[in-house]
Amino acid sequence: MTDNPALAAACSASDELVLIYVRSPDETKATPWGFLRWGSHRQAFRDQALRGLEAETASRGSALLVLDGCSEEVIPVLARQTGADRVYCEMIAAPEEIAEVTALRDAGLTVCDEWQSSLLDPADLPFDINGLPEVFTAFRQAVERAGVLPYLPKPAPVKLPPTVPLPQAAFESAETVSCLLFHGAESSALAHLERYFSSTAPQSYKLTRNGLTGMEYSTKFSPWLAVGSLSPRTIFHALKTHETRFGANESTYWIWFELLWRDFFRFWSLKHGKHVFRASGLSQQPPPKHDPKAFSQWCAGQTGHTFVDAGMRELSATGYLSNRMRQVVASYLIHDLACDWRAGAAWFESRLIDYDVCSNHGNWLYIAGRGADPRQGRRFNPDKQAKDYDPDGAYRALWADASEAGTP
Repeated sequence: MTDNPALAAACSASDELVLIYVRSPDETKATPWGFLRWGSHRQAFRDQALRGLEAETASRGSALLVLDGCSEEVIPVLARQTGADRVYCEMIAAPEEIAEVTALRDAGLTVCDEWQSSLLDPADLPFDINGLPEVFTAFRQAVERAGVLPYLPKPAPVKLPPTVPLPQAAFESAETVSCLLFHGAESSALAHLERYFSSTAPQSYKLTRNGLTGMEYSTKFSPWLAVGSLSPRTIFHALKTHETRFGANESTYWIWFELLWRDFFRFWSLKHGKHVFRASGLSQQPPPKHDPKAFSQWCAGQTGHTFVDAGMRELSATGYLSNRMRQVVASYLIHDLACDWRAGAAWFESRLIDYDVCSNHGNWLYIAGRGADPRQGRRFNPDKQAKDYDPDGAYRALWADASEAGTP
């Protein structure tokens, strides 16, 4: 609930407020590639976040209503039942989310959608969205030259407006699934934030960020950022507090650098819209080829390349994968197995607990050479990557005996 402008706007404008989350039936539908859109780890982590949000809303005198169905159908019905005429939500620059907001407006509701999950506000950028540079380095340099900085995070509301009587909702979640490294609730996110920036780990972040195992080699903020339990502005504020205490260096700068990468893909998606989801991406290349058998082996961690297979097994076992391994396995699928990048992006969407539509598609297009990359594709040599980042084979050994990964 911390640093949630949409919630803050709703609280300030409303005498009564109904807090809802709608779980889409698309979660349990099969993708065109033959597997469920939401895997069990992703569902479990999201449901942990919802249970944490239920507790937070109850402590502030309100309640969270969790509904199942299509939002464009469920929300108008609830609005009629409660007499509501406005909906407050986050603005997300992706076709499905835009279509949902459009459908609610077509149903006669006023939708107040707030842009809120980036570090920087688009209105503060030194160019309009149509003038956004196509390459990250140019974007970063322009932002830094202009001295653009994020706003202070908004505090969580102490008390929420009262809610009207609500229909009771059945909330069932995959409680038997254990996300090994993370818990989705905001309280867990804030505890991790405090723990990380109270340590000296940020002082060596740039040196350790390409690690493969453990919790301390990188910040691990991405799962909570993805579900909205943590905002990038909250992270930035904690980073600045850490630098005051421990000092600023190249590693602490690199945390800002990575948050800017996340912003870049959000603004880039806002600029290019549905083109980000085309087979050709932003390029003029022909549609990618696809090998269903090779893709299935990749998903299952059975390609025969032990480094790649270790990464795919970790992903299916935990719902998480280091940034380095994401690049390696994505490159292998596209450039070594000659498979469609969209299939890989869909597999990540299903499996990752930190799935984020803008970053996911932006990074897959980047690796495929169909997006924000002047090199026209980035192939990572898996043998060299294994030698550089797993020289003693410890990572490969850790996942060699893991059960086979999921298959589409």
